[in-house]
Amino acid sequence: MADYTSMLRELPAVDRVMHEPAITEVLEALPRALVLQAVKETIDLHRRFISEHRLEQTKLDNLDLSPERIAREAAVLAAKKADLNIRPLINATGVVIHTNLGRAPLPAAAVEALKAVAGNYSNLELNLVNGKRGSRQDHLEEIICELTGAEAAVVLNNNAAAVFLALNALAAGRDVIVSRGQLVEIGGSFRIPEIMTASGARLIEVGTTNKTYLRDYESAVTENCAAFLKVHTSNYQMVGFTAEVETSELAALAHKHNLIMIEDLGSGVLLDLEKYNLPAEPKVQDSISAGADLVTFSGDKMLGGPQAGIVVGRKDLINYIRTNQLARSLRVDKFTVAALEATLRLYFDEEKAVKEIPVWRMLTAEPDYLKERAEKLAAKISEIFGASNTLVIPGISRVGGGALPNAELPTTLVSVKLDEALGSPEVFTGKLRSGKPPVILRLQQDSLLFDPRTIFEEQEDILVEVLLDCINAPLSNYDSSS
Repeated sequence: MADYTSMLRELPAVDRVMHEPAITEVLEALPRALVLQAVKETIDLHRRFISEHRLEQTKLDNLDLSPERIAREAAVLAAKKADLNIRPLINATGVVIHTNLGRAPLPAAAVEALKAVAGNYSNLELNLVNGKRGSRQDHLEEIICELTGAEAAVVLNNNAAAVFLALNALAAGRDVIVSRGQLVEIGGSFRIPEIMTASGARLIEVGTTNKTYLRDYESAVTENCAAFLKVHTSNYQMVGFTAEVETSELAALAHKHNLIMIEDLGSGVLLDLEKYNLPAEPKVQDSISAGADLVTFSGDKMLGGPQAGIVVGRKDLINYIRTNQLARSLRVDKFTVAALEATLRLYFDEEKAVKEIPVWRMLTAEPDYLKERAEKLAAKISEIFGASNTLVIPGISRVGGGALPNAELPTTLVSVKLDEALGSPEVFTGKLRSGKPPVILRLQQDSLLFDPRTIFEEQEDILVEVLLDCINAPLSNYDSSS
C-alpha cells in the first residue's frame, strides 16, 4: 500500500509517455501539439485525483499509473480533442423538437440544398435574369406568401429577432399593448417584456394573468399607442377560468384605432394538427385571414426547417422592417435560405410534407408502427443485456421545442435494466454520451428508456454497436462516485 506522495512520484514524465506505442500510433494521425496537450492533461488528471483522495486509500489502491496505461488514456483524450465539438447523435428521448439537440432535423431535400450551396458560389444576392444585385429575401418571399396568404414576408435569424425588429421598426418610442397573461418567457431566459424594452417599444400590460377582454385593450389605447401584440403561449397552456381575445376581434379593434395588430405564433404551424390527431394549434394562414397585420413564427419548430424567424403580413409594414438599419445584423445566411426554401417547397404537397419532413413524420407516426419498431429493437438489445433485462413497455413521447406542451404522443419504449457489473445508470449514460455517435436517452427508475419515435430507422444498428462498445469499455477510475 503506497501513500499518496509516493504515488505522485510514480506518475511518469510527459516525455516518457510520448514515446509509448499508443501515443506514437496516434501521432501518425493527429497534430503533435494536440497529443502533447492530451498527455499533459491526463497526467494532471491523475495527479489531482491522487491529491484529492489522499485520505481515501481504497480509491488509490487500484490506480494503474504505468506509462502504458497513461498513454492509452491520453490517446483516447487526444482523439476526443480532435473530434468536432458539434456532431450528429442519436436522439432516443422521444422528444421530437429537442432544443438541446438542435431542434428540428432537416428533411433530405433541405440537406441536399445545403450541400449544393456549401461548396460552391451561388446566386444568393444576384438576379440571374438581369445580372444585377438582388436580395436574399427574394428566394423565399414568394413561396412564403403563397403558403400563408400574406402580401409580403421577410426572414430573420430567429423568432425573437423577428418580434424585436418588427417592434423596433414600427413601434420604437411608442406604446404596444399586450395581455398580461401573454408575457411569456421563451428558451434561454429570453422574455417578451425584455425583448420589447430592447426594441424601444413601451410595454402596456392589460387584463389579468388568466383573463383579458377586448374592453381591456380599448381602454388602454392612447395617442401614443402604435400596436397590439398578441403572443401565442405555445410553451405552456392555461386552463380553467380563462379568457383571451380572438385574433379577428383584436385586429378589428386595432384597425378601428388605426393601430397595427401583430401576432407572435412562435411554433410556426402550416398544417391542420387536428387532422393528425394532435391538439389544435393556430395556423399562420389563419392569423393572416383573421386580419393580423403581421405574424411572426419560427422556422425550426413545427415548420421543421432551419433556425429562422419569419415575419409575414402587410407589404408596407414588411418594407419598414426590411429597411430598418438593424435588419442586416439579424439577416440569415445562404445556408438558412437554401434549407428553408427546400423545406417550404415540400408544403405545396401536404402528403409529401408529412412524409418527408422529419418533425411531421415523427409526430404522425402510428402507434402500431412504433410498437413494431420497438419490438425489433428490443430483440437486438436483448442479445446484449439479456431478455430478462429488456422489456417493451407503453410510454409517452413529447413534442418539445416549446410547442404543444400538454400533448402526449402514445409510443412504445424499450426499457433496459442494467446489471450491477455495468456500473450505475448515470455512469453508463455518460458512456453513451461519449459514444460514436453519442446516444441521448431517458432514465426512469434506474432503467434506460429508448423511444423509437425519434430514432431514425437507419440508426438502429448503429445504436446497437454503440451499446456494445459501452459494454466492452472499462469503467473509468473517475466515475460519478468519485
